[in-house]
Amino acid sequence: MLLLNINYVPDKEIEAISLVKGTVVYSKNFGKDFMAGMKTLVGGEITGYTEMLTEARQIATKRMVDEANALGADAIINVKYGTSSMMSSAAEIIAYGTAVKFK
Repeated sequence: MLLLNINYVPDKEIEAISLVKGTVVYSKNFGKDFMAGMKTLVGGEITGYTEMLTEARQIATKRMVDEANALGADAIINVKYGTSSMMSSAAEIIAYGTAVKFK
């Protein structure tokens, strides 16, 4: 599946099918949360959270692609990501874009 964050596919005529999205709500685990608290004492990247968000984005992207595949799409354009805090220990990640078919 071709994923682009522009609103066209170079050198292709396209037909829009539908908005597609994938979401995941991810929770921090206690061990990572504790280590993140320790890291704030010295500063720097909190790799546990970076890895957690990377994994969550991958899951959300796969769900978006699966939805586009079910619609028979060839690509997803204008791909965007969003995040929001669901509660103090969980975040929602959403991937969304427009599923298109090549003419």
